[in-house]
Amino acid sequence: MYMVFNSVVFLFCFLPLALLLYYLAPGRIKNGVLLAESLLFYCWTGTEFLPLIVALILFNYLWAMFTSAAKNRLHGLLPLVAVLLNLGVLVYFKYANFLIETVDKIANAGIPALEIGDVLPLGISYYIFKIISYEVDVYTGKVAAEKNPITFACYVVFFPQLIVGPIVKYSEMAAQLHTTRDRCTLQRLENGIEMFVFGLAKKVILADSIGALWTDIIGNGGVGLAQVSTPLAWLGILAYSLQLYFDFAGYSEMSNGLAAMLGFDCPINFNLPYISGSITEFWRRWHITLSSWFRDYIYIPLGGNRKGKARQLFNMFLVWAATGIWHGASWNFICWGLYYFVLLTLEKLFLLKYLKKGKVWPHLYTLFFVVLGWGIFTANQPGAPLGLLMQKLFIPQGGISPVYYLRNYGVLLVLGCLCSSALPRLVWQKVSRCVPLKVLVFVIVLLLCLAYVVAATNATALYANF
Repeated sequence: MYMVFNSVVFLFCFLPLALLLYYLAPGRIKNGVLLAESLLFYCWTGTEFLPLIVALILFNYLWAMFTSAAKNRLHGLLPLVAVLLNLGVLVYFKYANFLIETVDKIANAGIPALEIGDVLPLGISYYIFKIISYEVDVYTGKVAAEKNPITFACYVVFFPQLIVGPIVKYSEMAAQLHTTRDRCTLQRLENGIEMFVFGLAKKVILADSIGALWTDIIGNGGVGLAQVSTPLAWLGILAYSLQLYFDFAGYSEMSNGLAAMLGFDCPINFNLPYISGSITEFWRRWHITLSSWFRDYIYIPLGGNRKGKARQLFNMFLVWAATGIWHGASWNFICWGLYYFVLLTLEKLFLLKYLKKGKVWPHLYTLFFVVLGWGIFTANQPGAPLGLLMQKLFIPQGGISPVYYLRNYGVLLVLGCLCSSALPRLVWQKVSRCVPLKVLVFVIVLLLCLAYVVAATNATALYANF
């Protein structure tokens, strides 16, 4: 298992030592130290995929240099080759067996699966997209090709962004990667620690605790989705929706906090998506760097909205099919992406103007379809087949009552709903005006997070002994 930000080994060993070495390093070798730390993080569970990422770094470094220096008659071909090669690596590791299985089911050809292994290379979906954005931006002249291979390698394998992003463009980090003096400041360190701790709280206090409700329904030893009543099914999928948000938003906030501690300002990735008043607004607030990537490197190059309504809708179809498959090699992810294509198309054609005029109902509409969308998203999990889940949600059925779960998880669910709103941000702004109170609240949150991390580690170790 790779090293996660909420593990004891990361919080108490890797992070303190990494920061100490990084801060002690002179400015001119900071990138070298950061690269070494990132490679250690990448190889924590083994060096099996180290040759892959080293080869990708070397190839794309040289290829971008070649693209930058090439004559115009070769200029267009070079980035295309780079994009196809990088995408080929991603397709091979993430989608090859899915494609083989799909073709085999259609043609009954008896094609054997590839021996790729059960574990993907760490962060491959994220660093491949970072590399592609770099190659395209070099080609279009938005950025100059990076001449220092260590600096480029730092960008690709930057350890705060390896696990779940965000997908930060090279142009957003280039200036800071080339800053050798005053990269790390007390203000950035303070901001980084604050972001990291609050992201950690979202992950270990909220996401893991609320997610236990959904696990109690569909997990090993759970009651089973077939046994639950319709109200409990809705309660479970609501819990899953909150867990997913706090998981991803928490990790993204921890990532940006770590980056700030290391002297980098990175774009926000989640901005209170559950307060949205339309699906359009939701996707401006959810996984912002991924949405921006698809907009900048697929939607706009295809023509965006510049070639008529029919072409715009076709471009949207391609983008949302790609968004779905990016999340995983499974048909439910493709269905999930196309589900959002349908909703966004309806909003673009006529619904959005009515949503903008409404007050309460647009938020209820958005939450309903987002929560339902997470039902499609999670349908690849064992114990939650899509047909059964939709049946439980939309055909009123008896079964296990939600009363027991409301008694056990009710406070957590209310807390989760409040914390997915703007309320915590407003409260923290008021608390921050009083420094002693700010420090007290921060220390309490930090101690709670550490207690949850240690307790989860002990529980995992105890379970492993049985």
